[in-house]
Amino acid sequence: MRILVVSDTHRKNDNYLKLLKLLGPLDLIIHCGDAEGSEYLLTAAAECPVRIVLGNNDYFSLLPRELEFNVDRYKVWVTHGHNYYVSMGDEFIKKEAIARGKDIVFFGHTHRPVIDQSTEGIIAVNPGSLSYPRQEGHRPSYVMMEVDRFGEAHFTIAYL
Repeated sequence: MRILVVSDTHRKNDNYLKLLKLLGPLDLIIHCGDAEGSEYLLTAAAECPVRIVLGNNDYFSLLPRELEFNVDRYKVWVTHGHNYYVSMGDEFIKKEAIARGKDIVFFGHTHRPVIDQSTEGIIAVNPGSLSYPRQEGHRPSYVMMEVDRFGEAHFTIAYL
């Protein structure tokens, strides 16, 4: 299973559209918010299910604030992260994910990619931003999640 995780596209969708062509067939796309009204374009361009949550810049949107679902054997929580103080670190959001009984939390907001497996029982994943990256080097980033034939999830931060 191949899952693309993106965030913070902020209505600047060229990199997202390029990425879809580059990656080929996907099983799911997770967008961690701040699509800014592009949710219909992002969904229509994909040839797989797309799950998008509300970001702090998604004004007047009907997107859900958060999503909870399963990916294979993993219990997943998707949120933009701004309501969980992610700009100050991911400790609070990891504690909340554990309290909710989740295995993985996907979030955005900081525009900086991270895969944090340092806390027992939770994987925290932020794909960064395809449009306005803030990490050193400022390269547009995303995360690929792949579930292998044994049901194990593997995560890779990748750059355009």
